Amino acid sequence: MSKGSTLQTTPVTWRSSALRSRGLPSSLATITVLALASPARADAIDGDWCHDDGRHMSIHGPTIVTPGGTTLQGDYTRHSFQYTAPSNEAGGGQPVSMILRSETRVDVRVGGSGETYQTWHRCTATTS
Repeated sequence: MSKGSTLQTTPVTWRSSALRSRGLPSSLATITVLALASPARADAIDGDWCHDDGRHMSIHGPTIVTPGGTTLQGDYTRHSFQYTAPSNEAGGGQPVSMILRSETRVDVRVGGSGETYQTWHRCTATTS
């Protein structure tokens, strides 16, 4: 390029106009909105959990309603929860630790590291 000459550029618009004519931006926006509208609990331990033997518990942030019906505060993270079992419930006085394994499964251990985990699942809606 010689001194004094200018570089002329032309904006590339074929991509944006081609995409617009196919409706892709609006489709992408729709997909984004739908993804954001999905339940927040999908990747969090919060929610209602059931065991095959009929026990259930509910976690909402640092608050838990234990399988024995006691409401108390525990140590909450998005993917784990820990508390000490109330003395009037099974495992009373022992640590209870939970780890979220998937959207629908949480492993629960009552007692120390030598104890085995119990598998709990998200409760399903029941109809009568």
